[in-house]
Amino acid sequence: MKKLMLLTTLAALAMPVYAQAPTPLPAVADAKLRAEIKRASATKIILVGDSTTAVYGGWGPGFCGHRVKGNVVCVNMGRAGRSSFSYRAEGTWDMVLAEAKAGAGVYDKTYVLIQFGHNDQPGKPGRTTDLATEFPQNLRRFVEEVRAAGAVPVLVTPLTRRGFKNGKLDDSLAPWAEAARTVAREMKVPLVDLHARSLEAVQAMGPVEAMKFAPEPPPVHVRDAAKSGTTISGNTPANVAEPVGQAKSRFDYTHLGDEGADFFSKIVAAELVKAVPELTAALVP
Repeated sequence: MKKLMLLTTLAALAMPVYAQAPTPLPAVADAKLRAEIKRASATKIILVGDSTTAVYGGWGPGFCGHRVKGNVVCVNMGRAGRSSFSYRAEGTWDMVLAEAKAGAGVYDKTYVLIQFGHNDQPGKPGRTTDLATEFPQNLRRFVEEVRAAGAVPVLVTPLTRRGFKNGKLDDSLAPWAEAARTVAREMKVPLVDLHARSLEAVQAMGPVEAMKFAPEPPPVHVRDAAKSGTTISGNTPANVAEPVGQAKSRFDYTHLGDEGADFFSKIVAAELVKAVPELTAALVP
């Protein structure tokens, strides 16, 4: 009996299986309107940089969250503590290129905004780059590879720090901003001069008012000292290495809280529209 059942089972398994025809969908009253639906179009914007661009501590969250319209996919690849060298060395740049290539044939266009400088400065072992040679070379290579991936590169000069001395903003990032401008000019790359615009805005505010942009409020003695026109500790000086990882939730003169992210992302959006007019309909400046 068992042998007969086994033979019957094997015979059944050997029989060809015919796929059942799908059940036809019921007729709908709006079939004509459904047929007229057009294919969606979208633009992709990828943000590349250090903590001043990143999800926590940078202007990126304000940009992706409030400065792009619904037809834009915004990807924040900013990473705290990275320089133009270490960002590539650790493999994050490979992820950016993969993200850029993934948009081919799907998105109308993909734009890659690139901002470095803070961690390329001296005093960051393993990350510091030579200002005269390596830093601009790294930017050029980024530009070339973004173009090869079929995307549009946009260089962004580094966000200013907000430390003051005798009423004047301590512009420690000016040489790195100028290097980015030079590369943009030579390679005919759109430029968002965030450094110039942020420096101008923060200088006009003064040291006390500009403290509102930090992730956390300043200690009372730090705020009181700033009233003299000179800021004191509590900041992230240019010669102190920012740890690799997520920016800390504390007061400093480099990183941004929600108000700072909103303020400076608005500047980025406005400058991006000027640099790339075709993005006007995609952004909320």
